[in-house]
Amino acid sequence: MSETILVTGGAGFIGRQVVREALQRGNRVRALDSFVEQVHGPAPSKLDIWNDAELLVGDLRDPGLLSRALARVDSVIHLAAEVGVGQSMYEIERYVGGNDLATASLFQALIDRPVRRVVTASSMSIYGEGLYRTESGDVVEDAERGMRRAGQSYDPLGRDGRPLFAMPTPEWKRPALTSVYALTKYVQERLTLTVAPAYGIEAVALRLFNVYGPGQALSNPYTGVLAIFASRLLNGERPMVFEDGQQRRDFVHVKDVARAFLLALEHPAAAGKVFNIGSGRSRTVEDVAIGLAQAMNRTDLAPEMTGKLRAGDIRHCFAAVGKAEQELGFAAEQDFSTGLAELADWVAKQEANDRVHEARRELEARGLVA
Repeated sequence: MSETILVTGGAGFIGRQVVREALQRGNRVRALDSFVEQVHGPAPSKLDIWNDAELLVGDLRDPGLLSRALARVDSVIHLAAEVGVGQSMYEIERYVGGNDLATASLFQALIDRPVRRVVTASSMSIYGEGLYRTESGDVVEDAERGMRRAGQSYDPLGRDGRPLFAMPTPEWKRPALTSVYALTKYVQERLTLTVAPAYGIEAVALRLFNVYGPGQALSNPYTGVLAIFASRLLNGERPMVFEDGQQRRDFVHVKDVARAFLLALEHPAAAGKVFNIGSGRSRTVEDVAIGLAQAMNRTDLAPEMTGKLRAGDIRHCFAAVGKAEQELGFAAEQDFSTGLAELADWVAKQEANDRVHEARRELEARGLVA
């Protein structure tokens, strides 16, 4: 099936890979991106994909630009968003405007220019803490830990004060919105699944876990953790890890994520559904930092455990992927070690402005780190 696809946020890390995947499948692609300097830098590079895809530069909240972007479009992949849990807690207006108001603008325009299907990027952040179980096997959906005091465990405890054990998190787990970023991603998801069907538009939301790979914004201290670690290592600095490094996450390669978006756009049974997009494997953040240092030949730079906890951060969350496998036909294919080596090769050719300490000072000044 060949279509004309609008990819919002199409010049971003995930967006560029989605554009490539869509072109390879024989589609016509139009990308819309605002080229935020924090993500793209002061002088964004022109990529070869723009020889084959149309690029519009501007904000989704510009009605005239949005009307041009939607002209003769068959479907939409909606990736445009401000990204960063920590920053969202003090740049509140920016995140609500860039994520929720921009998504509202998109669907306002789609009322008059309906398309076949919209696939929106949601996030694992909407879960808050992942799914847990007690020692006796009871499932716990609402685990919380609050701000940790000296001597306390970083892990959430049950109501009886006993340890809980992290489990893969399925789509049916109730949301627990622990940051402004999580709140805005959930609103993007619900706007898509609520408004689109009312106007005869099919809707899908993909809850992305920790996406990594070449092309990440190395100078953005609020981006994915692997990009932040890579920037530190590239500049001869130790990766800075919050808490004790034993928090567990699910890392999925950007090529797999791009393939998931095209599957969600094409699969007849996907309409009206939400899917986790992850690898189905959990890894500690400490192990990931060590693995990247090895891939970058910087084993002399062991990760630095800050012992600090940021407001809005969660302890463990990794994907249950059975629904995506069974109903969407998606399973991650990229090997993690190979993916780290690929990332390391790409990083070695880049320059990065390490702004981690600057970002941490911002959080500390606002009392968002304990």
